[in-house]
Amino acid sequence: MPHAVGQARGNSGMYLQGRYECQILDSFGLESKNHDCGGIYSIAEPIVNMCFPPLAWQTYDVDFTAARYDPSGQKTKNARVTIKHNGVVIHDDLELPHGTPGKHPEGPGPGILYLQGHGNPVVFRNIWAVKR
Repeated sequence: MPHAVGQARGNSGMYLQGRYECQILDSFGLESKNHDCGGIYSIAEPIVNMCFPPLAWQTYDVDFTAARYDPSGQKTKNARVTIKHNGVVIHDDLELPHGTPGKHPEGPGPGILYLQGHGNPVVFRNIWAVKR
């Protein structure tokens, strides 16, 4: 959507555990906010805007550590994430103090990698999930 503006520029998201959204959006040439590409929605903007120009493939490398919970279901440690966008660190061991709006609320159970569609044409390929 190279001629669109704002959230109409290929809006999508990658939800870690279905709970924490990393924005996927064409934000090439913009000053990044937490709702632009690479932002952790409502939590943190990326360190640097690493979006390639419109219609170019983008890459994400994500190292995610889930939140920890005690036997009663109380959170004892926040989730953390390091994200490389197009080979450059945009979040470095970022603490995620709460879930983001969208798919699932925070909780002690396992979650999914959810790739959000927002009515914009977005294509994903070569997705690997490796358990540590």
